[in-house]
Amino acid sequence: MQKITTTIQKIKALKKTKNSKSIMLGLAITLFGSSVANAQFTATGQFRPRTEYRDGYSTLQVNNADAAAFTSQRTRLNVGFTGYRFKFFVAVQDVRVWGQDASTINRVTTAENNGVQLHEAWGEIMLNDTISNIQNLSLKIGRQEISYDDQKVIGGLDWLQQARYHDAIVLKYFNKGWTADFGAAFNQNKELLAGTIYNGVPSATAGYTAGTNALGTNYKSLEYVYLARKFFFGDISFLFLSDNFNKYTNVTAGTPPVTTKVNEEGIWTRNTTGFYYNVNATRKLKFEGSIYHQFGHDKNGRSLSSNLASITSTLQVGRKLFVGPGVDYLSGNDGTEAVTATSTNKQFDPLYGTPHKFWGNMDYFYASSGFGSQGLLNYFLKTKYNLKDNLTLFADLHGFQSANSLSNGAGGEQTSYLGTELDLKISYSLTKMVNIEGGYSFMKATNSMASAQVKNVANASLSPQWAYVMVNIKPNFLNKK
Repeated sequence: MQKITTTIQKIKALKKTKNSKSIMLGLAITLFGSSVANAQFTATGQFRPRTEYRDGYSTLQVNNADAAAFTSQRTRLNVGFTGYRFKFFVAVQDVRVWGQDASTINRVTTAENNGVQLHEAWGEIMLNDTISNIQNLSLKIGRQEISYDDQKVIGGLDWLQQARYHDAIVLKYFNKGWTADFGAAFNQNKELLAGTIYNGVPSATAGYTAGTNALGTNYKSLEYVYLARKFFFGDISFLFLSDNFNKYTNVTAGTPPVTTKVNEEGIWTRNTTGFYYNVNATRKLKFEGSIYHQFGHDKNGRSLSSNLASITSTLQVGRKLFVGPGVDYLSGNDGTEAVTATSTNKQFDPLYGTPHKFWGNMDYFYASSGFGSQGLLNYFLKTKYNLKDNLTLFADLHGFQSANSLSNGAGGEQTSYLGTELDLKISYSLTKMVNIEGGYSFMKATNSMASAQVKNVANASLSPQWAYVMVNIKPNFLNKK
């Protein structure tokens, strides 16, 4: 009898154990399922070939010079994952011209060939938990695009196939219409054993150049504060940004004398501060603009005091047509005065914005080609017509003028008007993931545009033109539709 009782007790204990295991297993499955349900995996891409015809793009062409034609291509793969209190994202891209047959790992000839690049790679940690009343408080760390407002001074520069990124850390706050971002970056060329000297323009022999992320000289470090508030009538934001550049000294030696830039400890700090606004005056009339001031020292150590002011209006005429006159002013130096190492630089630098969006599709200003330091006045009239839900026509007319006097090289002045540009564009969305875009631009330039103080092109053609066709496929690999 005792033996039977013992057996029954063992069976009950076993059942109890099995029940416990089942409960634990069920709980584990539930927790795992909940974790999977909360996690989100994304996989997207971009395939963007663009064929261009260039006959005076970004600078004036010499008379009788042949036009250029080529196809560039951006291929990008994006992978993201959202887990409990974190996000992870990587974007790898390859940028090349068709026929450019260099290997992406070629270490001999790829200095200017771009090739495969880590465009973004960041992690974001959510600092507030699910019971917090704050909508978002997070820390975003790593290579990332930083873009604010209309992208006039901070933008992703998406038009450029390489686009733009920053290696930075950004504390992000958002709650009840308020946004507050605090960002910082610190750049070095490589792992060092001593010192923190940064060469913002590394030589080609170093294996790479400063590239497209910062024309000319990349910053050594950067700090900024961005505050924004959404109101019922629009948006207003404030920016204070300091970008710091490694100090250097020009050393001249040898016969014949050769001047070499030698980097040294210390930085020159350039400060930019100002406001952006986007206001709906009525249901069909909107104003957008900004005003910024720069001070401190420029990349070359000169004292800096410059300004930007901009206003754009957009009026909806009927159901499909939008028209918008506006003007941009970016200060510059007086071209009739001598520039010295001790004179104040009054040329405003639009930092890390998206110039293609504002100063003409032909990229004559603040883009790939310089145009002196006299600043810019840009009068424009932009129009957009939604012919169909998936077909839009654009026509923009720009009048470009130097913001300051231009020297004629003989002690006098020349006209400050630089040229008139017409930009036509058509955009057609075949599906949500496939877009086809084409454009044609024509400029009627003046002799001032070709002069030594602006584009400095002798025997220039004053009627440049440019055209392109671009296909943009942005697949979502997890979307079965």
